[in-house]
Amino acid sequence: MATVGFAICFWAWALLSPLAVTLREELGLSSLQQSLVVATPVLVGSLGRIPVGALTDRLGARVMFPVVAALTIIPVLFLGFFGDNLTALLLGGFFLGIGGTSFAVGVPFVNAWHSPAQRGAALGLFGMGTGGTAVAAFTTLQLSNAFGRPAPFVLVAMLLGIYAVVSWRVLRPAPGRGTGARGGNWLTNAMRTLATPVALKLAVLYAIAFGGFVAFSVYLPTYLVNNFGMEKGAASLRMAGFVVVSVLARPVGGWLCDRFVKTLVLASLLVVTGLFALLAALVGAGTTVIVGDSTIPVALEPVGTVAFLGMAAGLGAGAGAVFALVAALVEPSRVGAVTGVVGAAGGLGGFVPPLLMGVIYDAYGSYTIGLLALAVVAVIGGLYTGVGFRKEFRATTG
Repeated sequence: MATVGFAICFWAWALLSPLAVTLREELGLSSLQQSLVVATPVLVGSLGRIPVGALTDRLGARVMFPVVAALTIIPVLFLGFFGDNLTALLLGGFFLGIGGTSFAVGVPFVNAWHSPAQRGAALGLFGMGTGGTAVAAFTTLQLSNAFGRPAPFVLVAMLLGIYAVVSWRVLRPAPGRGTGARGGNWLTNAMRTLATPVALKLAVLYAIAFGGFVAFSVYLPTYLVNNFGMEKGAASLRMAGFVVVSVLARPVGGWLCDRFVKTLVLASLLVVTGLFALLAALVGAGTTVIVGDSTIPVALEPVGTVAFLGMAAGLGAGAGAVFALVAALVEPSRVGAVTGVVGAAGGLGGFVPPLLMGVIYDAYGSYTIGLLALAVVAVIGGLYTGVGFRKEFRATTG
């Protein structure tokens, strides 16, 4: 139930991305404005995870999942019927971010239902709810073209309403967990968590792993259309493929962390991601390779496809590995608050790159610098992971 709710909320959260190129053409948006429309829900959904995670520790998922799903219906319907100008898109996108906070509800709920030896894989499976982004990519343009612009928004609003009712009736706290209520002010708990070193370290790594996934899952159609002249429908399908690979890889990252040294797993995944990002940058820059007497371009097919799918797998598995570390280093009663902080950082990591890519493209007509930046950041994050958690693991092992 948690995974289904997460997927539906993420489907809502990602509704604007497949329409980004169409909206740019219809409304005459600049690259930066187009990026801002796509990135605004990401920003709000990210920052909103901090209070939502703390509230989940206090009130429990049985309250918070229906509330988040029900509140998300309002911006979904607003965008479906009134999102015909930049102001309306930004306003609706702001409140659409509520759907992205569902992550901070599901992680503490799923974490409490599983033993420590199973939490990495369990949280990875829950993380497959990010596949809602792929559903949005596969269906939004098709439904919009077939039945009119409001169609995908109306469908998602109906599913959110159904889930809000069903989750209220079905969800229960884990045995021994009680109702989820805790003492203290949720804002105080959230601020205290922000000052926790382990939360900040995990937040940085999740900003790289999940932030990279969010950034490219929402911006990949724009990149493929602008950089390679790909048709919009084909670009949306490529985005969906990127998301599917990342979603399938996420439980693999958690599963690997249940069986091997967690920090080594995450470090390896981030470094590999950085190498694939470097390869993608070479493709985007139109790099050529001399073979004998021939000059061969490093083309989108198949090299670019391999690069982006490799990035997708590394980022997805890396995100799963980060939350295996959360489960290992954070006591269950504080997982919601820590998830809020870490999840917020991940979303913010996805907010900045689309804007940066838009600025870079407007200035240079190329995305190469942005991809090179991801490569450098991912490798540095991997190297830091190998040495940054020794104190925390010594404390947990006594």
